[in-house]
Amino acid sequence: MTDRRLWSYKEIAAHIKVQPDTVRSYRKHGLLPPPDHVEAGKPYWYADTVRAWVASRPDHPLRPDALTPTAR
Repeated sequence: MTDRRLWSYKEIAAHIKVQPDTVRSYRKHGLLPPPDHVEAGKPYWYADTVRAWVASRPDHPLRPDALTPTAR
């Protein structure tokens, strides 16, 4: 089942436990996926888009490559 709720910076920030300004900075630096919808100039992302982005982040503990021990 897909989650088609639209999230703003505020909801994304709450999901990843940072401040909304941090999420804005991620977007400014190209670290956030493009918005799924723009309304009155404000960007919104589907919840599923955000969850997929979080899962693909390098520091996410559940990424398959993050589970592999680092060779030392």
